[in-house]
Amino acid sequence: MYATGYGSMNGWAADLMGQDIADKVGKVWGLGSDTPKDPGPWEGEQRNMWKPTKQEALWFHGGNLHQSRHYSLYLALQLKARHVGIPTPVHEPAEVHHTH
Repeated sequence: MYATGYGSMNGWAADLMGQDIADKVGKVWGLGSDTPKDPGPWEGEQRNMWKPTKQEALWFHGGNLHQSRHYSLYLALQLKARHVGIPTPVHEPAEVHHTH
């Protein structure tokens, strides 16, 4: 677990684990608003937040106080279920269409 403070989660992933892993995961945050800094794709929820990523055992948790308190429960339940062997199928993560 790393508490990185405010900043780009993609940047922290690259700094801590390497650019290849950051590129494999793709963008963190954003809904796919089709703007230059958030080109998509639309997944209906925050990209790579509070759910499994394309990198085994890498999860992202962040946000303001409300988001952190609220979503920490759901993230913890997912991790606990996996730890005790409860099947936790997820939708296939969207293809990474962009890097950096």
